[in-house]
Amino acid sequence: MAATGDVSLVFPDGSERVFPPGTTGADVAQSISKSLAKKAVAIALDGTLRDLADPVEDGAIEIVTREDPRALELIRHDAAHVMAEAVQELWPGTQVTIGPVIDNGFFYDFAKNEPFTPEDLPVIEKKMAEIIKRNARFEKEVWPREKAREVFAGMGERYKVELVDAIPEGEDVKIYRQGDWFDLCRGPHMVSTGQVGNAFKLTKVAGAYWRGDSDNEMLSRIYGTAWASQDQLDAYLHMIEEAEKRDHRRLGREMDLFHFQEEGPGTVFWHAKGWRIFQTVVAYMRRRLEGVYEEVNAPQVLVSDLWETSGHWGWYKENMFGVRSADPDVEDQRTFALKPMNCPGHVQIFKHGLKSYRDLPIRLAEFGVVHRYEPSGALHGLMRVRAFTQDDAHVFCTEEQLEAEILKINDLMMSVYADFGFDQVEVKLATRPDKRVGTDAMWDHAEDILKTSLQRMAAEDDRITAGINEGEGTFYGPKFEYTLKDAIGREWQVGTTQVDFNLPERFGAFYIDSDSEKKRPVMVHRAICGSMERFLGIVLESYAGHLPLWLAPVQAVVATITSEADPYAEELAAALREAGLHVETDLRNEKINYKVREHSLAKVPVILVCGRREAEERTVSMRRLGSRDQSTLDFDAVVESLSDEATPPDLRRRRQAKARAAA
Repeated sequence: MAATGDVSLVFPDGSERVFPPGTTGADVAQSISKSLAKKAVAIALDGTLRDLADPVEDGAIEIVTREDPRALELIRHDAAHVMAEAVQELWPGTQVTIGPVIDNGFFYDFAKNEPFTPEDLPVIEKKMAEIIKRNARFEKEVWPREKAREVFAGMGERYKVELVDAIPEGEDVKIYRQGDWFDLCRGPHMVSTGQVGNAFKLTKVAGAYWRGDSDNEMLSRIYGTAWASQDQLDAYLHMIEEAEKRDHRRLGREMDLFHFQEEGPGTVFWHAKGWRIFQTVVAYMRRRLEGVYEEVNAPQVLVSDLWETSGHWGWYKENMFGVRSADPDVEDQRTFALKPMNCPGHVQIFKHGLKSYRDLPIRLAEFGVVHRYEPSGALHGLMRVRAFTQDDAHVFCTEEQLEAEILKINDLMMSVYADFGFDQVEVKLATRPDKRVGTDAMWDHAEDILKTSLQRMAAEDDRITAGINEGEGTFYGPKFEYTLKDAIGREWQVGTTQVDFNLPERFGAFYIDSDSEKKRPVMVHRAICGSMERFLGIVLESYAGHLPLWLAPVQAVVATITSEADPYAEELAAALREAGLHVETDLRNEKINYKVREHSLAKVPVILVCGRREAEERTVSMRRLGSRDQSTLDFDAVVESLSDEATPPDLRRRRQAKARAAA
């Protein structure tokens, strides 16, 4: 029987043990086995990571070793502190500001007279290795707020003083010490600097404003990454190298697809080849919607009153562009907005004319251009823009139809992703945020339906991994977030399915039910690609520009070895164009190897080489992008083969279905 004050701990196997007051995580690990105590770096108490030296309280406990995936955050946190100590040893007088863990790594911002350069990074890494080898223990100290302020002020660390000043009076401050060096920190940390290991790398330097405010001074930021093993670090660095090669902005230049310029920040200047890819994807999506959705088009500019009714003006105004006449003397002085979303316009279309329950579900789709303000520092090629096209749709249905509609949407989305080469999809349920509209009962109902649907989707399709994104729903409803994994393992959130009981109510949308009464429809917001621009950027990077033939803007180039083959090359190109391919000819007086290299850099999938012999024999030498091999085919075989290969996957399925039906 436990004495008063004893601590009761539940272990992962369900067993329960009692420990005396003051027992630390290290004591618990030691009580299990010496080997576990030696490997332990932290504890998880009721799921929250804590220092191994912390006293434990009643709850569920886990001993966390360095091999535990949860330790990775600690490794990176500790590496950041080691880096900061190394910088101050190398450049005394440098001030340390903040250094959080981020995705795949960490950074620290420093106040230094001269900013860091890439050449400084190997020097800092060497000093970090020395500090790790010292294996100093991490020790937590709790100071009164005023003591912390006095100590950091005495050290000339004015940024730390500002951080301490932001802490409420009377509240104590946590300090973590590693040898003689210490910093303001919430923790937790591992046991010692030696547990960071040597699988770390400083990756880049950058400028950063203090606290992210452009009105503040510019600091010097160092980014780094750290992993549990050298193999993991090597794999990550290889992925980063691959990502740089695959950067869609670089591919956009090499393939002559698009560009950006300051006169239109965050808006895409599509070149002919890029626009061809864009329209190919739109045409594909339109075919996938045939017979299921009705395509509509709502106005680009709508008066602000409508956005006030929808809630966007109050909840989303900082991301919207206001519009007024450029002439202050015009009659209409109302404020309008460029639409950031298509949904309010679709509600107006639904409301136009009386709807019966027999008409439902009504599915409205639009390839609508929307505008959303993004800070200039957040803009990033096609991935983060201010103007983009959504493959948007809204389904108006009864509550009884809701789950079936969600499952139909999921089937369509999974099929589309597979056609673009994505076969691993994580679907996360984003639940209610703190700031939201609607009643708790309404949210409970919507979330319950989505939870049930997600369980069924994951059970029936092994390509789907289910997850929860707590508090990340939109202000008007919970949603599914579809995340794709690309060719080098990066994850991209693209499509969404959102259940909305609120917008129909705010706009007074209704249908006539079977009992002749007015009833609110449920509104399902659905986007598959999401931003078409961003989706194309993801596709470009996943394929490294080596697009499948049906997507490629130039599907083949017919290049000649000698001018004598020019007429034959033109004839072949004409036949391929007649078969529906986008084909160019290269009849320049250049060596064939030069031509092949140039078109390979432009990521043309197929290069067809014609010389005197090919013209005489009516054959062609075919080279594939990324391969040094070549094959020789006759004229008709090349046309037939490439025509078949260039058929979009949805049309190929239709053709195969017709063939099966005919058989």
